[in-house]
Amino acid sequence: MCGIFGIYNHPDASELTYLGLYALQHRGQESAGIVSSDGERFLSKIGVGEVQEVFTKEELSKLNGKLAVGHTRYSTYGASDIKNAQPIVVKCSKGFLALVHNGNLVNAKYLRSKLEALGAIFQTTTDSEVILHLISHSKHKNMIDVLKEILPQLKGAYSLILMTLDSMYAIRDPFGFRPLVIGRLKNGFVFCSETCALDIISAEFIREVDPGEIVEVKGSKLKSYKFSATVKKSLCIFEYIYFSRPDSILEGKTVHNVRLQLGRNLYREYPTSADIVIAVPDSANSAALGYSKESNIPFEFGFIRNHYIGRTFIQPRQKIRDFSVKIKYNTIREVLNKKRVIVVDDSIVRGTTSKKLIKMLRSAGAKEIHLRITCPPIISPCVYGIDTPTKKELIAANYSIKEIERFLEVDTLYYISCEGMVSATNSPKNNFCLACFTEDYPV
Repeated sequence: MCGIFGIYNHPDASELTYLGLYALQHRGQESAGIVSSDGERFLSKIGVGEVQEVFTKEELSKLNGKLAVGHTRYSTYGASDIKNAQPIVVKCSKGFLALVHNGNLVNAKYLRSKLEALGAIFQTTTDSEVILHLISHSKHKNMIDVLKEILPQLKGAYSLILMTLDSMYAIRDPFGFRPLVIGRLKNGFVFCSETCALDIISAEFIREVDPGEIVEVKGSKLKSYKFSATVKKSLCIFEYIYFSRPDSILEGKTVHNVRLQLGRNLYREYPTSADIVIAVPDSANSAALGYSKESNIPFEFGFIRNHYIGRTFIQPRQKIRDFSVKIKYNTIREVLNKKRVIVVDDSIVRGTTSKKLIKMLRSAGAKEIHLRITCPPIISPCVYGIDTPTKKELIAANYSIKEIERFLEVDTLYYISCEGMVSATNSPKNNFCLACFTEDYPV
């Protein structure tokens, strides 16, 4: 996942980056960082925790300059450690560089061993640092020439923002696995993972960075370069299902509307009678509303989510059963008692959380529980930037739907079909990476 943000030519660059990271907090909560440039040096603040935990007003005021890049981390490659927090900053043969990365390189180990054989010394265990070493080793002096040389060596998912002392580059891999958008704010430009980060600073949306494209901003000009033809557009469909905020616009479609349609399609594929429809908040809220609209079954709030957990919490010494789920969710007994309930959720991975949620609904008096999932069964791990477990831990890879139904103790379980899921996006099937459902990996 991860959220990345960059702003060029604005006197309040660091403060606006802070706001942008706030809007992208849902994409990563492990660490946050901002690096600014005043044209002569980099100034940085990077820490473990959520955005509000890492930055103070005083610290932000010290990050001078009209350029800044920021990152909220969700780790997949490299340990959850402060040394792996981003932006990554280096001074090398190409000058000062700051890099933020969303995605996962599938050939990082190979590239790292190759670079180490050439004498490279790595400071982190992230795949992102490989990119900076490749840049440093390039014999080209012009950054566009450097990027055109090194980017084809990278395999996998990467949306990048690279900042020098006086320029900025937004880059998206040839498959377009992860989103990256361009905005304008007065005389400056903004690059970020989602349009919701443009909205928070009142920036104008221009367009998305195309797969296989480098966008350079230097001076007052925005220039575009292709470093690779789009091999097969493969946007991760989980951006629509779960990752992106509902108010973000992706490929011209508001995520909320796609999720509404996912809920509608779920009911059309497997209509079920019930008294109420509820969501597992927050990512399934829109889909549950769509299910309700299509079925004319009332939408209700059965679960209440605690939004104030923070990054860490202290567990009591006396072990409370299912504590990790109970601290996040609670039920409203009056809504659920003696009701036939449709529960809409975005996905089932291991099944352990779903089982605990179902148990909470039973304790609240639900008479029937019908679980509906807005994606097909997940049967393969993701290697492009989602921390999904190994195949042996994926419940749908090892058990039939009926067996999962019995394990979860629900009356019925239904996953949307692959066709129903894709049709909700109103885009062709071959526009997406569906590897976690099909085992067909684009790279």
